[in-house]
Amino acid sequence: MKEEKGGFLRWLIELIVLIAVVVLGTQLLIKFVISKDIVQGTSMQPTLQDGDRLYSLRHKKVKRNAIVVIEAPDAPGELYIKRVIGMPGDTVRVQDEKLYVNGKQQTQPYLNTKFMKQEIAAWAKTQGVAADSVHFTQDFNIATLAATKSATVPANSYFVMGDNRLVSHDGRAFGFIKQSKVQSVVVWRYWPLNKMKLY
Repeated sequence: MKEEKGGFLRWLIELIVLIAVVVLGTQLLIKFVISKDIVQGTSMQPTLQDGDRLYSLRHKKVKRNAIVVIEAPDAPGELYIKRVIGMPGDTVRVQDEKLYVNGKQQTQPYLNTKFMKQEIAAWAKTQGVAADSVHFTQDFNIATLAATKSATVPANSYFVMGDNRLVSHDGRAFGFIKQSKVQSVVVWRYWPLNKMKLY
């Protein structure tokens, strides 16, 4: 009988220790390796919708076109989610809806023509202007933007934009993002289930 009691007690202690290790390990993973994020707002439409749930990795190498979660440079304590357009040393400009990085036109597969037309029409209506006078992405050059005023993206920094260029508050307004201000790189949208996707 004593042996049975001792065995049960040992099993119970091992179970408690195992649960504690799993909980602690999960907390450490979330704090130092993985980030769970919820999209708020429309600045990354149509790629990401308000309410989408994401996993992102801290300390993952940032590449061009990666979607990143950043510490908001103009709103302490808040996070923004944007796309990396310019890497250190790059020149960046948009002219006639075309994106040029280092003088070369870039493909932008994340932009959706149908969505762009809908957004332009809706925005033009609210502003009381003709839709054909509105650009989805206004012409700009980082060399002359008030927020950047640099011919190239500085070292250890990035230039970021939202995919919904008409409404996105991004690098055009707040300038470059320091590498140290990138919290994580998005790798997986796990919700909604029918839109699950790896990035």
